[in-house]
Amino acid sequence: MKEILAQLERKRANARLGGGQKRIDSQHARGKLTARERIEVLLDEGSFEEYDMFVEHRATEFGMAEQRVPGDGVVTGWGTVNGRKVFVFSQDFTVFGGSLSETHARKICKIMDMAVQVGAPVIGLNDSGGARIQEGVDSLGGYADVFLRNVLASGCVPQISVIMGPCAGGAVYSPAMTDFIFMVRDTSYMFVTGPDVVKTVTGEIITHEELGGASTHTAKSSVADGAYDNDVVALKEIRRLIDFLPSSSREKPPRWPAQDDPLRTDVSLDTLVPDSPNKPYDMKELILKVVDEGDFFEIQEAYARNIITGFGRIEGSTVGFVANQPMVLAGCLDINASRKAARFVRFCDCFNIPIVTFVDVPGFLPGTAQEYGGLIKQGAKLLFAYAEATVPKVTVITRKAYGGAYDVMASKHIRADVNYAWPTAQIAVMGAKGAVEIIFREDIGDKEKIARRTAEYEARFANPFIAAERGFIDEVILPHSTRRRIARALEMLATKRQDLPPKKHDNIPL
Repeated sequence: MKEILAQLERKRANARLGGGQKRIDSQHARGKLTARERIEVLLDEGSFEEYDMFVEHRATEFGMAEQRVPGDGVVTGWGTVNGRKVFVFSQDFTVFGGSLSETHARKICKIMDMAVQVGAPVIGLNDSGGARIQEGVDSLGGYADVFLRNVLASGCVPQISVIMGPCAGGAVYSPAMTDFIFMVRDTSYMFVTGPDVVKTVTGEIITHEELGGASTHTAKSSVADGAYDNDVVALKEIRRLIDFLPSSSREKPPRWPAQDDPLRTDVSLDTLVPDSPNKPYDMKELILKVVDEGDFFEIQEAYARNIITGFGRIEGSTVGFVANQPMVLAGCLDINASRKAARFVRFCDCFNIPIVTFVDVPGFLPGTAQEYGGLIKQGAKLLFAYAEATVPKVTVITRKAYGGAYDVMASKHIRADVNYAWPTAQIAVMGAKGAVEIIFREDIGDKEKIARRTAEYEARFANPFIAAERGFIDEVILPHSTRRRIARALEMLATKRQDLPPKKHDNIPL
């Protein structure tokens, strides 16, 4: 028996070495952790339960019969993050460059199937050269098997991808179908076709970083939701994100102990909005002063900065925040902001996360670039997402809410539950000057008369009270009481139930 146990331990030790010490050293030299080291950082100490440690590929072509490594380039299993169950796969670049084979894919599919069955998030740590060429169509079939699991798990359990090395070709489509993608600066990249192919086909000369690095995908393409300086920081932030998310769509968001009084007021909010309607202010300051202990996990911070999305807590429970940012493009909605916010709203709705919306929006961004880019349909995505969402929705208008953008930003008309406005709110079809120049077109040459008409329009419409008279605003609140009013609204809405008409699924304007 002792010899059998010793043999088992030798096999385990061999499997843990992956591609061998030389390749492990090479991985470290690039500033990257190994697949197993990443799991150790991500999960609670001693919680990892590994599956399929001894699985090997079955390929025989191109000398592969003599190249078998236990685990076949991916470490899979489950563990806990702050005591909460998660499933994880971590690709091992030291084994065949982390390339995906038929058995490699089966290992990933196994833990994804289990995650859906038991209701727990899936975290994929991607570090792979792509499909294993020696296996041909078998590796392509393996990718498709994983893709199918991504689709079936979507909306059932949170799926998080962390790109920690190369991710190219067909490999990119699995992360693309997950809920969140995070990257590591300088050591990770994603693209469908690499720089060499781009050069051959289009003549463009471009580096890996320029084509698919973290800065490209967080600021330009919106493929990635965030980027971090190294593996350790990235994995620690994923642990933080998991703390905000429910384990599955069958559960409510986690509730953590909170020391921050939900009835706390903040008098500084009374002077947040400037006297001049055209002067910007930082909406993020409002979010940080409303959430528990100023803890806010922003999603896609570097992309479409005219809108803010992210997670915070009220009374220890997770809340999704969407807010126009007057500091960028005056808070206008454009194509990028609409898509960014729509995806975030839909995620929150999938996973029972209440949505709080802070509104200061002068309208949709004008211009040929926006119209040619399909602003009509892109803006409709956000409208659709808010109207479709059945989770508790609380809206606070701080300043401007003009035109169609007022409707889109979680207005009462598209089933927001509680709608508040600050006294500084201006709810109208458009700004006073533009409105007057349309209504009193014949007086445009008379500056004095136009000025008088503008002042009259502002007095009549540049306030929240007309909307409040109609019941479109439930209450005009004092800014310093915003946290308290939101907390009480969410408490009241905790038992909300709202159903959609029976259907197979909707047809969002993609």
